[in-house]
Amino acid sequence: MRRIMLGLLLTASAVDARVTPVEPATRPPAIAPSPVTENYFGTKVTDPFRGLEALDAPTLAWMRAQGAHTRSVLDSIAPRAAYAAKLTALTGQFGTVKDPQIGAARLFYQERGPGRDQFDLMVLEADGTKRRLIDMAAFIAAHGKVPHAIDYYTPNRDGTRVAVGISAAGSEDSQLSVIDAATGATVAGPLSRAQFGSVAWLDDGTGLFFTRLQEMKPGQAVAEKYENATVAFWTFHGEPATVVGATQHLGPNSDPVRAPFIAVVPGSDQALLIVANGVQNEAESWVAPLAAARSATAKWRKVITTEDAVTKVAANRDRIVLLTHAGAPTFKVTAMKWSGTAATATTLVAARADRINESVAVARDGVYVGGREGLNARPLRVEVDGVVAPIKLPYDGTMGDIVADPERDGAYFDLDARVRPPTTYRFYRGTLTDLGLETRPALNYAKYRAVELRAMAKDGTKVPLTVLTAVGPVTARPLLLDAYGSYGISALPAFNPRQLAFVDAGGAVAECNVRGGGELGDAWRLGGKDANKPNTWRDAIACGEALIAAGYTTKEQLAISGTSAGGIMVGRAATERPDLFAAAISRVGDSNALRSETMVSGPGNVPEFGTVKDPQGFKNLYEMDAYQHVQDGVKYPAWLLTTGLTDPRVAPWEAAKMTARLEAAGGPNPVLLRIEEQAGHGLGTTRTTRDAEEADIAAFVLWRAGVPEWQPRR
Repeated sequence: MRRIMLGLLLTASAVDARVTPVEPATRPPAIAPSPVTENYFGTKVTDPFRGLEALDAPTLAWMRAQGAHTRSVLDSIAPRAAYAAKLTALTGQFGTVKDPQIGAARLFYQERGPGRDQFDLMVLEADGTKRRLIDMAAFIAAHGKVPHAIDYYTPNRDGTRVAVGISAAGSEDSQLSVIDAATGATVAGPLSRAQFGSVAWLDDGTGLFFTRLQEMKPGQAVAEKYENATVAFWTFHGEPATVVGATQHLGPNSDPVRAPFIAVVPGSDQALLIVANGVQNEAESWVAPLAAARSATAKWRKVITTEDAVTKVAANRDRIVLLTHAGAPTFKVTAMKWSGTAATATTLVAARADRINESVAVARDGVYVGGREGLNARPLRVEVDGVVAPIKLPYDGTMGDIVADPERDGAYFDLDARVRPPTTYRFYRGTLTDLGLETRPALNYAKYRAVELRAMAKDGTKVPLTVLTAVGPVTARPLLLDAYGSYGISALPAFNPRQLAFVDAGGAVAECNVRGGGELGDAWRLGGKDANKPNTWRDAIACGEALIAAGYTTKEQLAISGTSAGGIMVGRAATERPDLFAAAISRVGDSNALRSETMVSGPGNVPEFGTVKDPQGFKNLYEMDAYQHVQDGVKYPAWLLTTGLTDPRVAPWEAAKMTARLEAAGGPNPVLLRIEEQAGHGLGTTRTTRDAEEADIAAFVLWRAGVPEWQPRR
């Protein structure tokens, strides 16, 4: 289930009376450059603030001074406090659900209930009774009030025990425990180095497989953290036993960068080993007898190669179902016997030009396929006799992944839309039922409208673009344009009450489905990858121009934002076309791609972005690097950069270096660095922490758009 971002309704006065944005009276002291020049295949590149990567005491002190300055500026915007208070009051009325999983007759799910700040682990019994299994408020109170979050969980087959990974302060450094599903008591654990989880239970519940990270040695490079991952088998007594590992010479994989995972299918005596090359979507797989896999004596037989282009797998005791783009840019669904290979698989759902197949799940009554026509969900069920039947939805919207049990009929999924809150449904024997898990206050959705547009890129490509705005005539207003464009991830229209809040404050929100994402299939992903990566930010630029041409905003009122890998998009869009945007927001963003391989997550991202060890890879990464494209004396938009000091995905020094470089460029517009001390990349962030960040972003955008009452006091 997708995390739901919640918001408030706050009416702003008219925004057509703009003023020149007020600038802060002072800036914090600049930090001294620490330049390093390197030669990449004959090209010399100077990194003016390399020293900030150390995150040493002087660097952290400077970052905190920047954060304090940002806090003082944003807090001086008079409406911001009321906006934040109303936001928190409204988000506290919602009960939000995600990640349902099946354990026999029990349905487990995570819920952030009304008034609660973090997601708890819940159980829905067969008789409809709901129970809280892990109370995260109590857990946090018992752990020094440090924010913690459930990173993942997996129930065993009969639903009597649950494996749970919990981490502190946004670190994602999960500790794995097994708890009793009746009492919540800890049965075994916690175990460290369980960040990936990927838990697979034996049918009888006497043991489980999970992926475990190596134990880091003093002085070891942080970029090696995810290397040498292993699969361990744990019977809850003593230390887990390693059964697959490259450096241990256990299993078929000899590459320490590639991470292994084992899947166990109910009723099958076979195990499936999946080996992933970092973030690459196409994985390799092997099968072996389950008994041999748990004893580390397995002779694994390869069944899926990288060339088979398989991105998702589901199975029952008879067959393995594959989602693949081999010869099918919009993906097809195939099936193979356990004794076969992907090359021998037969087609269940053929690829169509007008449909994107994007997920698979296997139930006793058939194979469930998540897919879309355009941006709207169109799920299917391949019945036992092979007939492909559509599942009728109550409205056009966006679905989460389908959840099913190979030993039981039916499936679960959630559905929402721009102006429809999410609902968790069960599909069972032809009937779609709202499980009634969500709680939501009454909102007047008729006040808003979602519009689908197309922007024309310079190369003639039509780029999908959606706008959320107020009902009524199109008028120019402050507009926040967001895009992502990496890993083949699709940024689909979803319900987000925080966006409704921004519309009520006089603004509008737009999502640009730039190339590099998966919205239009694998060809769309490849169209924004490697040497084609400039299409990602140039598509965003085209969306900005289209919004202005259609009358939704102006250059003086247009802000652009990107999160994580979307930092490449926002950073390069704003450095390539600084005249187009009034503001740029980089949220835990990758702004220094040329140095990304030195981060904890760097090696795993090489399949997506490339490596500086290769001439073409260097050229591609340099072109993606916003930090390296900042030029002195250019009038860039105002910037807001965010980071969390425990971020394991994009190192905090990326935002710090970009802040320092923009300030050194000497432009007239403000550069603000926003810091969270006890949060990371955003996973597991508490509701109130997210509310505060969203209030800051709204205040920043409305300030830079020249809305009179949103100007800071000097």
